[in-house]
Amino acid sequence: MSALFNPIKLRGLTLKNRIVVSPMCQYSAEDGVATDWHFTHINNLSLSGASMFCIEATHVEAIGRITAGCLGLYNDACEAALRPILNSVRKYSSAAVAMQLAHAGRKASSARPWDGGQLIPVEHGGWQTVAPSAVPHKEGEAAPLALDAAGLKRIREAFVDCTKRAARLGIDAIEVHGAHGYLLHQFLSPICNKRTDEYGGSLANRMRFPLEVFDAVRAAFPADKPVGMRVSSTDWVEGGWDLAQTIEFARALKARGVDWIDASSGGVSPLQKIPLGPGYQVQFAEAIKRETGLPTIAVGLITEVKHAEEIVASGKADMVALARGMLYDPRWGWHAAAELGGEVEVPPQYWRSQPSTQKALFGKTTFGAR
Repeated sequence: MSALFNPIKLRGLTLKNRIVVSPMCQYSAEDGVATDWHFTHINNLSLSGASMFCIEATHVEAIGRITAGCLGLYNDACEAALRPILNSVRKYSSAAVAMQLAHAGRKASSARPWDGGQLIPVEHGGWQTVAPSAVPHKEGEAAPLALDAAGLKRIREAFVDCTKRAARLGIDAIEVHGAHGYLLHQFLSPICNKRTDEYGGSLANRMRFPLEVFDAVRAAFPADKPVGMRVSSTDWVEGGWDLAQTIEFARALKARGVDWIDASSGGVSPLQKIPLGPGYQVQFAEAIKRETGLPTIAVGLITEVKHAEEIVASGKADMVALARGMLYDPRWGWHAAAELGGEVEVPPQYWRSQPSTQKALFGKTTFGAR
C-alpha cells in the first residue's frame, strides 16, 4: 500500500489519502463575494483525486482582504454565494472541503498580482490597513494603524463570526492562517511587532493574540471537526521569526487541540532570502512533527509523485499539499494513484477515462451500452 494513499483521521474526519489541494488566492471575488470563477475553480479541483480541498484565504473582515478581489465570509452575501458552490461539490465529489480563515493586516489593500501587487494608497482607492504596530511592510509605504484593544476584540469576534458561517455552510475543516506575513504572523514576528503591551516583546506575548484567535475559532467550530494552522516556520531574515520559535508556538497550539500544522515560510519582509527548490520547506514540517508529535502538512514546490510519496513514507510529514502543481495538472491525484497503485473516487461520468492498464484506479466500476 502506498503511504500517500493510506487514510488519515483528523478528529471525526477521515481522509482517504494524504493529498491536499492548498488554499490558493484567486483574486476574483467581488466585494468579498464568490463569483462564477470560484464555482469553476472549486468544482474542478474538488475532482483532483486529493482527499481534501482547501478554499483560498477567506477574510474575516473587508479591510483584512489582501486585494479588492479577495474572498471574504464577513456578511450574508459572502455566505450565500458559497452555498451553491459547496452544494455542487457535494453532489459530485467525495473530497472534504476545508477553508482557510485569514486577515492580511498591513499586507491588505494591495493590487492584484497581475496588476503589480503593490500597496494601493487610500487616495487611489485603497483602504487604511491595521497591524500590531505602525510599521509599514516596505520602506516608503504608508504605515498601518496599530491595533488597540477594541481593534483586537473586533478581529477576534470576526474570526468567530466567520467560523460560525463556515460551520453553517458545512465546511469540514478550518485552517487558521498564521503565515506569509499576514496579520497573525505579524504578531508573531519581532520584525513587525514592536508593541510594548502584553501582545509584544517576549515570545509568550507575541504568541498571545494568534493563540487567542485559535482558541476562539476552535471553540466556535463543531468539536468533531478539525482545526489546523498554517505557519511561516521562518522569516528567512536575521533576527526574525524562526523555526525554534515556531516549534514553541506549535507546542502551545498542541495544548489547545490543534489538529495539524501546515508548515510554510516567509512573507513578512521583502528582505527575505529564500533558497527555492523542490521540497525546500519539507524540513520544517519534519522538525515540527519530530519535536511536537503533531500531524504536519508539507508544502512548497512539491510536484513529483515519487517525491510526495517519499515525504509521507519516510515520516517527514503526514500529508502533502499542492498548489501550483494542481493548477498545472488538475488530475494530479489520479495520476499519483496510477503511478503508486492507489485508488481514487471519481464521478461515474468520468469512469470511461480509466486507462486500459489501470483497471482498478477508480475502484469497482461498471459501464455498459446497448
